[in-house]
Amino acid sequence: MNTTPSTSTSTSTSTSNGVPIQVPLEIITEEEMAFLEAALSSALPLSPPRCSSTSSLFRVAAISSLSSSPKSQSQPLRSPDIEDSTPPAPFGSLLHRFRSRRALAVTDITGSEWCEKQVEFGLLHGRPKRTAAMEAGSIRHAELEEEVVEKVEIQIKSIEESWALKFMNFMVGANQLLFEGLTRELPVIGVVEDTWMIGVIDELQMPVGKSSHNPCLVDTKTRCRATLPSEAQKRNARLQLMCYKYLWDNLVVNDFSTGLFFDHFALNPQYVLSEDIRQHSSSLGFEAKVNYSFFGSSYF
Repeated sequence: MNTTPSTSTSTSTSTSNGVPIQVPLEIITEEEMAFLEAALSSALPLSPPRCSSTSSLFRVAAISSLSSSPKSQSQPLRSPDIEDSTPPAPFGSLLHRFRSRRALAVTDITGSEWCEKQVEFGLLHGRPKRTAAMEAGSIRHAELEEEVVEKVEIQIKSIEESWALKFMNFMVGANQLLFEGLTRELPVIGVVEDTWMIGVIDELQMPVGKSSHNPCLVDTKTRCRATLPSEAQKRNARLQLMCYKYLWDNLVVNDFSTGLFFDHFALNPQYVLSEDIRQHSSSLGFEAKVNYSFFGSSYF
């Protein structure tokens, strides 16, 4: 369909000093104007309009009340401006894209508190190359773990076996805490705000000579310089410990939902564990069957 092209012209106006200024004007045909009005009237917001003090529910109620008034019946409601709407994320949230079938790590929380963009770039483009300071920190954590824990290398063949070893490590660490008063590198898992979260506690200590039976959580931080951490670093470390305590308290107080666990991580509850894992479990004093049934809530 041919349309009449719009024409452009210009007019002049004068300023206070008498110098004329050319102001361009563009004349739009009636047909083009009709197309613009039709497009605006059919445009719908992609998401609820932004509002700092009024919820979307309140805005809907207000619009409904306007339509029932005599004035609004004579004047049709104008569609919300498309510029007031927020377009959806192109591929969903980072949590949905990268953690939908994985648990959210405690370090994801602390990393976001420290620098959200750093976490975002790490998820989108991969983690940065490990520095010498990071390697030194990993070595120090391994040295501390070896002081109280004897490591045994076991080959795993599936994600089910990987989780089986994590649960066995938790049970070994919990028993060590009760009988020896100290354990390190203890894996924990739980649900926080309907989101699965995992972490590894650097150290748990039972209080000595006190009536309290609540363990003390310790997080080890290594530094390149012999200086005290800044207040921002201390705040970040406190947040990490609070997350660990929340997961620990849920494990020792509440029942662990194995059904939700299997469903979220898409695990086979009837998976047959390898002979090596069953023998390792028996050597630890746990009754090892050929499926996940020994991961009941009674161990937590």
